[in-house]
Amino acid sequence: MAKLGIHAFCFTPGWEAKHADDILPLLKKLGIGVVELPLLRPAKFDAKGTRQAFEKHDMAVTCSLGLPHHLDPTKDLKACTDFLDLALNVAAEAGSKILSGVTFGSIGKTSGAPRTDAEYDAMCMMISHAASTAKSLNLRLGLEPCNRYETHLLNTAKQTIEALDRIGADNTFVHLDTYHMNIEEVSMSQGCQDASNRLEYIHLSESNRGVPGQGCLKWEDTFAGLKAVDFQCTMTLESFIYVDDEIAGGLALWRPVADKPEDILKVGIPFLIEKAKSAGISLD
Repeated sequence: MAKLGIHAFCFTPGWEAKHADDILPLLKKLGIGVVELPLLRPAKFDAKGTRQAFEKHDMAVTCSLGLPHHLDPTKDLKACTDFLDLALNVAAEAGSKILSGVTFGSIGKTSGAPRTDAEYDAMCMMISHAASTAKSLNLRLGLEPCNRYETHLLNTAKQTIEALDRIGADNTFVHLDTYHMNIEEVSMSQGCQDASNRLEYIHLSESNRGVPGQGCLKWEDTFAGLKAVDFQCTMTLESFIYVDDEIAGGLALWRPVADKPEDILKVGIPFLIEKAKSAGISLD
């Protein structure tokens, strides 16, 4: 069965383990079993407290990130791999089984031109190193292709599969995001099928980053695609009602994405559960 998750920015601009007793029980009652926590500053992340909190409430945690803008593997590969090594160790200490997201680049950072061979080579070397570190920690490493306005490196499921095939690590996977797919893929279902059995994580995000069901995203086609690949992993509601200032610019968030922040949970979660069930996808 698939698991339903939620991104922390749906309910807080900054995760703090000390607030877990107030937050996690409410999420669990809604049918959420996984919370995705962004590792924007892994050196300052309370991994030990986070692990204790999630174990106490019998919920799972996943970790995600994008590279800080000052890091560039074509200029300083070691600085990039050092950052990812730290993040992977923090994710493992926090109890996550994966590190995913824009692990291959920086959110909102483009060159203004198609990627070069040098950029692709450096990206693959960086991810190959990170995959090796992840394997030593019993973690899986995901790559999330993003739309053309946020990265020029990987935009589609097919491109991501090609990169993973080149890297050749057996603990890597594709992490799709419906917001990006809505811009880049031929269709939502085709994007899922292009990723096929390499698809192990997906962000369920409305076309306007707001409340699922209150935009123009084709949800029936999305869930049909997930059903077609027999998706049994985590599908996570992602909305940026709250966001850390560090990445707001990269995400191009210039206005509130929903009139009522509480609707992300009260309306969005039931909507996604119903769509999954209608497609024949069982949720754990």
